[in-house]
Amino acid sequence: MTFTQHQQQLTGDAPGHSTTLYWYSVGPETAETKVYLQAALHADEQPGTMALHHLLPMLRDADAAGTLKARFVVFPSVNPLGLATRVLRRHIGRYDLETGVNFNRRWPDLYPLIAEAIAGKLGDDATANVQIIRQAVGDWIDRQQPTTAAQRLRLLILKAAHDADIMLDLHCDDESLKHIFTSPDLMPGLQDLADRMQVAATLTAEDSGGGSFDEVLPNLYRKAQRANPDFPIPMGAETATLEYRGQADTHDELGREDAEGLFDFFAGRGLIDAKPAQAKPAPGPTPFEATEVLRADRPGLLAYRVGLGDRVEKGDVVADIIAMDGPEAFLARTPLRAGTDGFILSRASAKYAVAGSSAAKIVGSDILPTRAGGYLLED
Repeated sequence: MTFTQHQQQLTGDAPGHSTTLYWYSVGPETAETKVYLQAALHADEQPGTMALHHLLPMLRDADAAGTLKARFVVFPSVNPLGLATRVLRRHIGRYDLETGVNFNRRWPDLYPLIAEAIAGKLGDDATANVQIIRQAVGDWIDRQQPTTAAQRLRLLILKAAHDADIMLDLHCDDESLKHIFTSPDLMPGLQDLADRMQVAATLTAEDSGGGSFDEVLPNLYRKAQRANPDFPIPMGAETATLEYRGQADTHDELGREDAEGLFDFFAGRGLIDAKPAQAKPAPGPTPFEATEVLRADRPGLLAYRVGLGDRVEKGDVVADIIAMDGPEAFLARTPLRAGTDGFILSRASAKYAVAGSSAAKIVGSDILPTRAGGYLLED
């Protein structure tokens, strides 16, 4: 058996402080394919951890039976620093409290960092070119000298993931249907993942603007392709962010269902010698720029008129904002209207809204002028 638990102690930023990161590896070390899975990079998002809790024994049993055909590296809760950020009985696991930086933002733009290292080394062998790029990235990581715990954690994660063929980052939304974020040039290749997850939407963008973890490797290979057009450079990694419903949806039965979907995805790819269940087709990809992030234009209490999955047309009322100040405080209701045709993918679980806060995502089909080329994330 190859099922192994690993741990790494991360020195903290204050005297006497440290934390331990745990992860697992399983499957043949000589396998041609490496799969990297992580959950809870946003440490307050736990449905992915529940899914990996159920997936790990399935991989362990498949390993014991000799049916694993890939090497799996699994971080069930990849951000112990974020797990520790509780303030006044609230878990603030999305941001580094020292810097204010979102844990899933500002990951490095790798190609400019390794362009000089690969110059003159690329050739006519596409597989060899991917290995050259991966080696250069690994060497760059090894040369870094992090000074903070957050920097050490990021480099450890990046080192574990940089040479993966499939990299899946498990997250969740606020109150939401299942969906995927991925790069447009990885579709329809990842449609089988969407089918296995039974997502409501697959949202695509080359660059969502924030330097998200799932965009690091596609961006690396895309830039390498464009800078070296005379050499064959494939997209060396299939990557995606998997949004497993909402934060409150951390339940055994859902985690088991999600783990089975992941197991069947890998089996369908031939990475586990098992016969997967029949999958139902999920919707095809949609540009993320066609998804409206509907924001409150004033503070107040949200009273939704729509539920998850409901279809709306431009101008329909998604929610009323109940005034909480002024001459009609707690009497007046101002409608918050959809700016596009589509369906409700997510809502806010906290119903007190401030001006500019996200109230809903509406997945449409037409690229919105206000979204095209802009920053696409809620943050």
